[in-house]
Amino acid sequence: MPEKDRQAERLAGGVGVVFRGQHDREAVMSADIDAMPSKERRSFLEVLWAFLRLGVTSFGGPISHLGYFRAEFVERRKWLDEAAYTDIIALCQFLPGPASSQVGIILGMLRAGLMGGLAAWLGFTMPSALALVAFGYGVGSLGDISHVVGLHGLKIVAVAVVAQAVWGMARNLCPDRERATIAVAAMLLTFAIPSASGQIGAILAGGVIGWRLLPSTNNASTAPLMIPVGRATAIASLTLFTAFLFGLPLLATATSDHTIELISSFYRSGSLVFGGGHVVLPLLQQAVVPRGWISNDAFLAGYGAAQAVPGPLFTFAAYLGTAMNSAPNGWTGGLICLAAIYLPSFLLLIGALPFWDALRHRAGVQSALKGVNATVVGILLGALYTPVWTSAIFSSADFGLAALAFLLLVFWRTPPWLVVILGAAGATALAAVV
Repeated sequence: MPEKDRQAERLAGGVGVVFRGQHDREAVMSADIDAMPSKERRSFLEVLWAFLRLGVTSFGGPISHLGYFRAEFVERRKWLDEAAYTDIIALCQFLPGPASSQVGIILGMLRAGLMGGLAAWLGFTMPSALALVAFGYGVGSLGDISHVVGLHGLKIVAVAVVAQAVWGMARNLCPDRERATIAVAAMLLTFAIPSASGQIGAILAGGVIGWRLLPSTNNASTAPLMIPVGRATAIASLTLFTAFLFGLPLLATATSDHTIELISSFYRSGSLVFGGGHVVLPLLQQAVVPRGWISNDAFLAGYGAAQAVPGPLFTFAAYLGTAMNSAPNGWTGGLICLAAIYLPSFLLLIGALPFWDALRHRAGVQSALKGVNATVVGILLGALYTPVWTSAIFSSADFGLAALAFLLLVFWRTPPWLVVILGAAGATALAAVV
């Protein structure tokens, strides 16, 4: 290693982010914010403000969010380079949870340590969460919402939004007959076992099939990436993640405490979702609707409303907690559910970061990930039919409105928030005509 490299790594204390570009360029960002000179410390408020601006303007779903992040932090602010940003996206695609939120958390950590990750999450998440909490209060005041035509329009738009997700993900993640077969098999398995167990089993089976049968991609040329988390901290975080995943259901059963049961359900949903926000729909639906915590009409109305706000779709949890039929509900329930569904992401990111650089080059991991991604498409395809389609499309007029919404989203690139407004207005107009 050149002397310049050794000096830089000694200055960073052995932790930081190292980028080696075409001209052997290097930048080091220390993980230990307190150990930095004062002039190099990255402000919590700086990260919070940067992500707050994105939290109120980033419409269009997780892929769009990643584009916003790249423009803001790679091109404009130059917090990191292109190769490092690509590495971060790869890690977040590998882990369960909301990919765009996880990318944001890591960007905040690189800028201002662990508190920077919290600042990034708060800034990017809270605008949409607060909007959905407000919507949850409105739905609660409506009483029986099954006959509210505007909300029926939101459910119809939800059909188009999920169809758009299936359309885009299938083209990217199922480009050949092998992965398309995995997707359809996963859909059939979730129909045969209509519960979270069926979805988890499909994901595990998809990973095994991909590991055994699908070829890997050579990523040996990817720029090395070292993230500011020590192995001891990582192991402790993974241990805590596992303890919560298996311990919370046992604690809920032993105590019969509704709050613990609520936290357990949303924590499990946040722990087992591969593929981003839309895929959490069937897990959350199975967690809250059969138990009577919220009606299916209210569930799908909130899902439709979630398309009208910027930021991550996982903030849908804040709406569900607010609109619950029993306490804790209201804003307290919203914050509990929001924290519970995001906690796994924080624990997994901290636990996985130190090991990712070596793991992502392994052929078996790359193959397994292909199978998991194909399974995600199948789960989402099943969710498109039930509960989304079966709870929203009752007539040819409903189908026509859903097709129009799909056309606007996919081919005319209309902002989702505008499609939501048009869907509610269209359903109201159709009801008046009929």
